[in-house]
Amino acid sequence: MNNKTNPTRRTLMSAIGTAGMAAPFLRTSKAQTITGTNAVVLAVTGDESHNSDVYRTALQATLVEDAGIPIDFTDEEKLITYENLQHYKILILFRNGTRHPGGYSNIKEKIVSDPPLQRKLDRTFVATITDQQCKDIKRWVSEGGSLWAWHNNSRLSLMRPDYRDVQGATIIGHPPIRPFKVKIINHDHPITKGVNDFIVTDEQHFLIYEKDPKHVLAMSVNEDGLTFRSGKDGKPSNTCEAAWAYDYGKGRVCFFAPGHAMTALWNPEYEKMQKNAVKWLLHQT
Repeated sequence: MNNKTNPTRRTLMSAIGTAGMAAPFLRTSKAQTITGTNAVVLAVTGDESHNSDVYRTALQATLVEDAGIPIDFTDEEKLITYENLQHYKILILFRNGTRHPGGYSNIKEKIVSDPPLQRKLDRTFVATITDQQCKDIKRWVSEGGSLWAWHNNSRLSLMRPDYRDVQGATIIGHPPIRPFKVKIINHDHPITKGVNDFIVTDEQHFLIYEKDPKHVLAMSVNEDGLTFRSGKDGKPSNTCEAAWAYDYGKGRVCFFAPGHAMTALWNPEYEKMQKNAVKWLLHQT
């Protein structure tokens, strides 16, 4: 077993044959697919500032155990190909799609080093999900696949216009982690049906949303009046689009902005949204 594949326990159990032997979880060297599973979802999670274990643990609980959806988890972006996506109905992207080849540090305090550092950190980021992979995603969704983009994944849209067109927005930035409300503005959509407003302590992401406003399901609102630059004009605001969903060709797209912290993902009302989203993305509602 390739330990980077990270199949879920539910997926593992479903692959056990009548002889009691687990089917192998191997990638073919040619097609780069995860085989031997009955997963309907491919989840590509984690990056330099987002630990993949956090999101695997969180979604394992909400989607695999509670919603009963088998998922193939991976942190290998090379598995995003048109051919591989044919094996799945939903692609979860909980990943920036970027790297910092010159180094990255999330330490906010002053760096003390003796002897002094000779290398300088370069926070410049580059896209690691290619133009071709984004074209593959666009084609797959247009033909009937479902993209479920999360949180930090909007950063990929900064550099990939094909992906930006599918996902519907791009990131501006976010203030420090603090409480904010997720306010449902469309209670009639299958994803938000029965979901109440809720409060999380998380990164409140501010984005430039570029699709029809009618597709927005929820807004993030800092009720303490704390603001961040918002929109194309950069004016301060305490509110931004937090969730949306729409048809794209024959496929479907859903975006959820809250989700840096596991505790946010496990908010009971947010869990309702996640379970509803799975059904909608599978065209069951």
